[in-house]
Amino acid sequence: MLKKQKFQWLLCAVFTVFISSSGQMVDAQKYVKLVDPYIGTGGHGHSFLGVTVPFGAVQIGPNNFNKGWDWTSGYHYSDNVVTGFSHQHLNGTGCADGGALQFMPYTGTLKSERGTQENPTLGYSSHYSHQHEEATPGYYQVFLEDTKVNIELTATNRVAFHRYTYPKSKDQDKRLIISLTDANGSATKAAYLEQTDDYTIRGYRFADGWAKNQQFYFTARFSQPVKLLIYADNKLVEGKSFKGVDVKGNFLLDPKTQELKVKVGISPVSMDKAERNIAVEMGHWNFEKVVKQADAAWEKELSKIKVKGKNLDEQKIFYTAMYHAFMQPNTFNDADGSIRGADKKVYTHPGFVNYTQLSLWDTYRAAHPFYTISQPERVPDFINTMLAIYQQTGMLPVWHLYGSDTYEMIGIASVMVIADAILKDFKGFDYNLAFDAMKKSMLSDYKDLKFLRTHEYIPSDRAKESVAKGLEYAIADDAVARVARKLGKTQDADFFGKRAGYYKHYWDPETEFFRGKRTDGTWNTPFNPYNSNHRNDDYCEGTAWQYIWLVPHDIPGLIRLFPDEKAFSSKLDSLFVVKGLEGEDNSPDISGLIGQYAHGNEPGHHTVYLYNYVGQQWKTAEKVRYVLKNMYHNNPDGLQGNEDCGQMSSWYILSALGFYQVDPSGGNFLFGSPLFDEAKIQLPDHKVLKIKTISNSDKNIYIQKVHFNGTDYTKSYISYADLMAGGELVFEMGSQPSAFGNREADRPF
Repeated sequence: MLKKQKFQWLLCAVFTVFISSSGQMVDAQKYVKLVDPYIGTGGHGHSFLGVTVPFGAVQIGPNNFNKGWDWTSGYHYSDNVVTGFSHQHLNGTGCADGGALQFMPYTGTLKSERGTQENPTLGYSSHYSHQHEEATPGYYQVFLEDTKVNIELTATNRVAFHRYTYPKSKDQDKRLIISLTDANGSATKAAYLEQTDDYTIRGYRFADGWAKNQQFYFTARFSQPVKLLIYADNKLVEGKSFKGVDVKGNFLLDPKTQELKVKVGISPVSMDKAERNIAVEMGHWNFEKVVKQADAAWEKELSKIKVKGKNLDEQKIFYTAMYHAFMQPNTFNDADGSIRGADKKVYTHPGFVNYTQLSLWDTYRAAHPFYTISQPERVPDFINTMLAIYQQTGMLPVWHLYGSDTYEMIGIASVMVIADAILKDFKGFDYNLAFDAMKKSMLSDYKDLKFLRTHEYIPSDRAKESVAKGLEYAIADDAVARVARKLGKTQDADFFGKRAGYYKHYWDPETEFFRGKRTDGTWNTPFNPYNSNHRNDDYCEGTAWQYIWLVPHDIPGLIRLFPDEKAFSSKLDSLFVVKGLEGEDNSPDISGLIGQYAHGNEPGHHTVYLYNYVGQQWKTAEKVRYVLKNMYHNNPDGLQGNEDCGQMSSWYILSALGFYQVDPSGGNFLFGSPLFDEAKIQLPDHKVLKIKTISNSDKNIYIQKVHFNGTDYTKSYISYADLMAGGELVFEMGSQPSAFGNREADRPF
């Protein structure tokens, strides 16, 4: 009998039900049970599989051999070989990193290498199958077929808990290897490993990868005495400690060992802090208790939004989306609050919870607006983290990871996230410091910003991705202008407000596309709106068709670039019809295509909502419902593109509830087509927003009427303030387009 079967029986006994005061059987894990962690682990989803708690520092889970782009999270559903179980992973990113500190139990002769994908038994790697694998938010289990070891994992915020069950045979050596060398995408610069007593080892790994100068410390406590044998460059090293580059630790266990437990604390500051994290978060050896705590943490977060509907798959997709959205940003401090700053200095009392994995080019569009509804208590510390990075480096974060900035992607999207929090009146951070950080970052020379001072646009013969950069900078400039206006800084508001309109320099009225413009003012030729040359043309992971619409801060201004509203609407209609993707190196991110609309990548996520601006809300409803039904599925290949740290899922959550924030900085939430019959959102101060959808069905996708707190509501959008005040929002649905939102007065201008 596998350990898994015994543990499942315990789960049934401990967690499945409890007796209410009325004597009824009540499901104690209602929302956790609706999560399928395998969604997004196949195809191009790149989703993390393993155990983490909401916004947790640890992501403990399996690693495969890295066989390419679809293995960036460390695991892909198509694989059948596991190389180890590491403590850091990324969720849905386009680049690989993490995968640090890999533990791998095995049996037989001593091995210090992983083997190969084709023949893993040459090393300590092993085959596995999904038939003997289980994943829930708080628990992961897999049986290693080649070595007959059963693996169980769970975690608290900063501590991973391993439980290994070895074969009963006493004739086969039972071992464990720890690698400070193997990782998903980073290269070890320095590693240290030591044994401090019979039950404890500790060490660190400094690495360069996607994020440079990573510093990762750990301490591991074992449930039985162990003896560490250190290997460097595949050779045994004498002594109880060693510092090098290729460093691994091997353990030969007592032959009578059947079960081994290991608690692994991590820290960005020191080995001592990692040990302290274990003492604070896991001062016991009760594995089931930690699983229960992890599931309870997820249940608390998932139950903030309660949806009801006729389709169970849609509920599973929804709660898995919430699970993915709440995996990050990740806690990046110790239990006592200590952090390692972006300047690599240690700050013992920063006064806020520090975070990492800030995939801002992706998440400013939907994930962070979603957090302002679902995680308002965390938003100030998201901002404080960004402001601390600014104070330590002189620049707001771009794509911050493990204490360093990757400077990946384009724009400075933290500007929009900070502005959104200020414009929504969040407290708990310094508005003046925030404005200073936004202003100075946007006046820097980062990634061709200097050209805005000399040309008012970024010349395509001087910089790649010039159009995409220019449009992203215009969105950020508008965010600075709005905050300046709110703070009474009139001169700054005028300056950045003018720059926010520079997007018009890229507009070619003859072709009705944003195009690359050369230094001499001529258009970049040849021009083909269907062509993509990945990260090496005028756009970023897209075509000219997809970048027409990237002006979310000024959609009325974008409409005015067309001859009239009818021409704008006609062009938008064409987006979802015209087909063709050309170019020898077109971007793999252009996926989930409906015509030229690419739902698999973030820059176009707001586009389906733009019909609201021209009085055709019914077309938005039509497109939104189609995407909800056809671009998300309850299977491993259930996402049309990279999860991208919760962005893909946040689009689904907001849209399924019935609205989406097009303008990322303080904008309104535009109505689409709500998916569920009922939803309840728990808000601060014990307020609740109840959403009811009357006559909802697969055919009744069009909004006929809206009522808010008992009053007819004709606008095709709702403000953040109204949402957060709570009450009841009622959608009446029908099978035919209606006049809802058609009047100019009801549009989101």
